[in-house]
Amino acid sequence: MSRKNRLLTWICCALLACSLSLAAASPAQASAGPGRCTGKFVNPIADICWSCLFPISVGGLKIWPSSRPDTSNPTLPVCLCGLRPGIAMGFWEPVRLADVSMKPWCFVNLGGMKLDPGFDIGFKSMAGPSAVGGATQYNSQWHVHWYAYPLIYWMEIVADFLCLEQGSVDILYITEIDPLWQDSELTAIINPEAVLFANPLALAACAADCVAATAKLPTDELFWCAGCQGSMYPLNGNVSATIGHVQASRLALARFSYKLHRELVAWGTMGSKGLCGKYLMPVMRKQQYRFQATNPNPQTKGRYACAPIGASTTFMSAGQVYPAIGEDMGYLVWRKRNCCAL
Repeated sequence: MSRKNRLLTWICCALLACSLSLAAASPAQASAGPGRCTGKFVNPIADICWSCLFPISVGGLKIWPSSRPDTSNPTLPVCLCGLRPGIAMGFWEPVRLADVSMKPWCFVNLGGMKLDPGFDIGFKSMAGPSAVGGATQYNSQWHVHWYAYPLIYWMEIVADFLCLEQGSVDILYITEIDPLWQDSELTAIINPEAVLFANPLALAACAADCVAATAKLPTDELFWCAGCQGSMYPLNGNVSATIGHVQASRLALARFSYKLHRELVAWGTMGSKGLCGKYLMPVMRKQQYRFQATNPNPQTKGRYACAPIGASTTFMSAGQVYPAIGEDMGYLVWRKRNCCAL
């Protein structure tokens, strides 16, 4: 059997095993709770923006350049981790997959499967933009499911490269069972500084972050901003400035990523500090991530196929949402990695 056939067989078996294990844990029911869940499995070949891997650098030199903006890399091409010398590599790696939906227990990237947990949890956040007018028409509430998805490693595109994220496809986090994600008062436990930025002056500064993220990369110093999407606080799925599904879902995903960093679940991997391993990053550096849409319409090419956090959605919203059958969002998360390679 050829390597390609073995790979496709492995992918099918892995997805089937994942579906069966979820179904065994709690029966999948499309009618469970309000709203119909839609989505499809991510094709690891056709639905991936492979040009988002680039640029690849050695020290400050881009050995595989790209028109996509890149973070600063260590200047020297050689590095030292303890007594081990190496080459200072910089690249972008797909590491996580995320469902972002207003419908609880909707697993968009698992084929639009909706689970019935067997108890009433997570459903209070079922809310979307209202058509009745007033301030409530801009409110929406989102849930996020976070998957381990070390695509390059398990596809063996690059063999024996210790810098790659390793592991298998797995569900790591479900916000339906996280009370901090649904209640803004409880969220203050992990982001008490939010009160300092709840003022017009701080929010006005986000306009500069919007311009920077759209033109090149977001401004890490403006950590309370999510660029054109709005404020990064509170670190939950309650979006009070909803313009559309693309904007609001990207904001919810950015907040969730920041929440993982604040809880010390996600760590830093970029810059000189990341050469010898991951490091604590309780205040997330937005430049470390790119988000690529996988559902309902995969973005696999173009300047904004894997746009950074806070970039304007004006250039990526067209054709991304379909009424009724395509309002649940899925994203592939790309992470910048600097590593002292052997």
